[in-house]
Amino acid sequence: MVRIAVSGSNGKMGQAIIEAIEQLDEIELGVKIDQGHNLIDYLDKFDILVDFTSPVATLGYLSICAKAGKKMVIGTTGFNDNELNQLITLAQNIPIVFSANMSVGVNLSLKLLEMAAKVVGEDSDIEIIEMHHRFKIDAPSGTALKMGEVIANTLGRDLKTCAVYGREGIEQVRDKNTIGFSTIRGGDVAGEHTVNFFMHGERVEITHKASSRMTFGLGALRAAIWLDKTPSDKGYVYSMKDVLEIA
Repeated sequence: MVRIAVSGSNGKMGQAIIEAIEQLDEIELGVKIDQGHNLIDYLDKFDILVDFTSPVATLGYLSICAKAGKKMVIGTTGFNDNELNQLITLAQNIPIVFSANMSVGVNLSLKLLEMAAKVVGEDSDIEIIEMHHRFKIDAPSGTALKMGEVIANTLGRDLKTCAVYGREGIEQVRDKNTIGFSTIRGGDVAGEHTVNFFMHGERVEITHKASSRMTFGLGALRAAIWLDKTPSDKGYVYSMKDVLEIA
């Protein structure tokens, strides 16, 4: 039985993860961690920490887990380059699963996007549209950025230089080598992403829609179960691609 600690347990994702734990027989809730709780005081109550909080909080938890030899599943988004470097450095001590989106469907979509980019990417205008609830802070979403990264890497482009996040003030014809991002925030949308490949006379759309945060919670716990069974003699940053064995 894998004992799970859930950080940010009073938040929407924390609550979804706790609800998902109740549906699975292989795991149990070891401890709930939220503001005011010191993770160090609960190290004996869990095997794996599942964390969907903020970059600063996540790095703090990761630092503690790295010293204690506790594995982590991280679904936090919004890291800047410096924070990502810190995460990678800390993960040299323990194996973690780190993904901008824990949904099985989203990670399948990433594979489909890679395939589409190989077939039609060079002949397409590529636009990514993402939609989330009004309380989401980072934009574009980590999932949208990951989708753009997969496409850019497949096409041999650098997303940092080819991404366009807004067209206000750009008075010129669309650059064919760019990848556009559009962000929508409103209501209680759990998450929706559509990638358009616009070609002459036709358009390919790859869309993923999440109707509930439960899909992310179940995906994170699937990652935790997988991570528990993975040899841990050294640190490593795994992704959901590893968990789902998507080549």
